[in-house]
Amino acid sequence: MAYDVVLNNGLLLDGTGAPPNVRNVGIRDGRVAAVSADPLDVTGCSRVVDATGQWVMPGMIDIHTHYDVEVLNEPALAESVRHGVTTVLLGSCSLSTVHVDATDAGDLFGRVEAIPRAHVIDAVETSKTWSSAADYVAALEALPLGPNLAAFIGHSDLRAAAMGLDRATRSGVRASAAERATMERWLTEALDAGFVGMSAQQLMFDKLDGETCRSRTLPSTYAKARERRRLNAILRRRRRVLQGGPDIKSPRSILAMTLSTLGIFRKPLKTSLLSAADIKANRALMAIMPPSARLLNALGGDFRWQHLPVPFEVYADGIDLVIFEEFGSGAAALHLAEQVERDALLQDEDYRRWFRKDYDAKFGLRVWHRDFFDAEIVDCPDAEVIGKSFGQVGLERGGVHPVDAFLDLVVEHGTKVRWRTTISNDRPEVLDRLATSPGVQLGFSDAGAHLRNMAFYNFGLRLLRRVRDAEEAGRPFMTVEHAVHRLTGELADWYGLDAGHLRVGDRADVVVVDPTALDERLDEYAESPVVSYGNLSRMVNRNDDAVVAVLVNGEHVFGLGEAAEVLGTRRTGRFLRAGR
Repeated sequence: MAYDVVLNNGLLLDGTGAPPNVRNVGIRDGRVAAVSADPLDVTGCSRVVDATGQWVMPGMIDIHTHYDVEVLNEPALAESVRHGVTTVLLGSCSLSTVHVDATDAGDLFGRVEAIPRAHVIDAVETSKTWSSAADYVAALEALPLGPNLAAFIGHSDLRAAAMGLDRATRSGVRASAAERATMERWLTEALDAGFVGMSAQQLMFDKLDGETCRSRTLPSTYAKARERRRLNAILRRRRRVLQGGPDIKSPRSILAMTLSTLGIFRKPLKTSLLSAADIKANRALMAIMPPSARLLNALGGDFRWQHLPVPFEVYADGIDLVIFEEFGSGAAALHLAEQVERDALLQDEDYRRWFRKDYDAKFGLRVWHRDFFDAEIVDCPDAEVIGKSFGQVGLERGGVHPVDAFLDLVVEHGTKVRWRTTISNDRPEVLDRLATSPGVQLGFSDAGAHLRNMAFYNFGLRLLRRVRDAEEAGRPFMTVEHAVHRLTGELADWYGLDAGHLRVGDRADVVVVDPTALDERLDEYAESPVVSYGNLSRMVNRNDDAVVAVLVNGEHVFGLGEAAEVLGTRRTGRFLRAGR
């Protein structure tokens, strides 16, 4: 029988971690039909790819995205596909759109994920035809999906829909027995529909948008222990995953979420927590996180930290950045949606005194290192400040405190002041250790969220470049085949998904990579409009020569910077059901 696609003479990295070999791969009906050292018959084959000198590997899996809204209007998800990602997981950080209505979805996603609230409401309101998890899956599969999808159901989604967003975010209000039963039923239905598990969030600087509940934390942060235990018990029985984000300021929260994996006298709970990061503000965490995973797993747990394997560099327009939510004065500014009110607050001397006090408080667990000398201005109507830090600007203005230098520029220029800083993962040797730690999963791109703040769509390619460069420099820290396994097969196996491998019979999600094009362009950022968000300019990556071809279910969808006609017009991706 003829093949639909043949990939000739590529170095096959099959996703298992096995040593690579030059092989010819034949694809038929969306599956790998042949892997051979001998030439394959290409008679009748509609696409033959010469992969000589290139890597042929499974499509990468992005385990942490916020594409829940974008997928409804732009289901091609081309920003991920173009970089070799062929499977994405929705529903992270307790947020999903399965049960909440459009307005509540806007309140949940708008501020914490920096997706314009009005566009969230419009997308969900226009698209929503579902009332259950099974209906939601059917609605997704009716779209012309680019990549494959898998999903968590969000605890905040369950809670807000069962209790109403207002009750679900009031301190001291407990879910009633009937409301708990509803959440448990909905979770069970989601697992029956093939969801990989549930996401929960206890991080206290993730805040709601909108008017009614503005600046309250996410609904899942208000859940009591009994509610969480009962939901976790369902996950535990079904061997599905809890994706969690503990409150980093609360040792109790961290311990509760990590220890929940243990299976003493019961099954372990598969648990993946945010996040293993070499945070500038808390270097000591790197001495704790990998060993803690090893200990938990040795005690019978099934635990992984999530990790972004590249420097965590963020950009901001003015004060619009989620890191300001973690301290009182920053959150007070972001609470004000009206620019006039916000500017008045930023000019108030009592407020500035409060901000300076928060900024100078260097102790305690936190995400941002709070150093305006480590914050470079990249764009501003005042060209004199471009390329300088806010701290430098303060010194040049007569020794002004860095906070005042920052606030002065924000008041004067608003969101036209664009700046950047690296919050974590800035030490290559630590990144290398984390990349090889068995208690760490590689992912956490946040694709689809923070559109003006970060671009990690090509994180897998950047890891592969680092591995190749280390090998060529004579200081290898892992093999290329191991890195590919960590980005593909290892993740698919742990989450129970039919993806991540290229053996006979496997799903033909394939990426052909030119290793000679894994160069400095991987680090560069560009901007591209999101049509469905009113052409809002999104930070993206553009390293088009590196990815020669991307196939989803055996169909060519992208290559060398060009989308195939099929992408976004006809479904190539599928909803991958966990355990099937």
